[in-house]
Amino acid sequence: MPSKSWGLIYCPKEGSPRTHKRWNKIRSYLESLGVAFDYVQSEGAGSVERLASMMTRAGYGTIIVVGGDAALNHALCGIMNTSSPTGKHPAIGVIPNGFGNDFAKYWGFSTDDYKQTIDALICRRLRKVDVGTIELCTKDGEKDKLYFLNCVNLGVAASITNLKRKTSNLLAVKTISYFISSLLLIFQRMNFKFAFNMSGEQHHRAAMAICVGSAHGYGQTPSAVPYNGMLDVTLVSKPQIFQIFQGLGLLYTGRFLTHNGISVWRTRHIEFTSTGRAPLSLDGRVYHQHVVSAAIQILPEEIDFLIP
Repeated sequence: MPSKSWGLIYCPKEGSPRTHKRWNKIRSYLESLGVAFDYVQSEGAGSVERLASMMTRAGYGTIIVVGGDAALNHALCGIMNTSSPTGKHPAIGVIPNGFGNDFAKYWGFSTDDYKQTIDALICRRLRKVDVGTIELCTKDGEKDKLYFLNCVNLGVAASITNLKRKTSNLLAVKTISYFISSLLLIFQRMNFKFAFNMSGEQHHRAAMAICVGSAHGYGQTPSAVPYNGMLDVTLVSKPQIFQIFQGLGLLYTGRFLTHNGISVWRTRHIEFTSTGRAPLSLDGRVYHQHVVSAAIQILPEEIDFLIP
């Protein structure tokens, strides 16, 4: 049983000609430090879950994802849906190599200095973190259960996630990609009609976006803590044009919750009985089917995460 070796999943960054060069440097550095690891390369986002499941079933005690937020999410789902012969989930870690890397940034991992990240992972400092679950139903009546570490987005923010990934493939400068993606907020000031139950109360709200976060949620749930057994919920009402610019400034400076158009709650469970046809993403991973209802809750301190 290879439990003492890392099971490493390398997820190439889509559209980047430098991704394999960076991976070769990461692999060489791991080998120079004498780290025992077995690695596989994903063939795309969908294969990451299958590979993580395979490694969990094989008994790896640690699974490291070389990738971004979406890849980390796929790996988490593979781990959570698979029984390990050790009787416990493998610890999970990340070497940032994709888009966003918001959960890695929460813990202070550098997105550029892979050596610093690897040095930290080798120390094997573990922190039990919460895992969010979402049970959803599509318009075709299909049911699905997924997991997340950071957040679930419904509405315009989910659309921005998708656009940001597409523009990142076209534009070499990440800042430009973020800027162009954010402009979508200005031109898509659409309202979605949400119905949700939370803390025993029924809510009917028209909103531009809702974020349910266990961690910072790309700045939308900045007060969330991924080990307190709670979910932070942020609802963004449809703003005027000038309020959007103000909100973007507050988002990028960590003061998003001070915006007048924001409503905030903290809960352990939220059930959407209607999503108003809003697009959905989780941990930067776009869910491509139309979701009509969803139940989201938190599993306190469910999995070990490697932190600096």
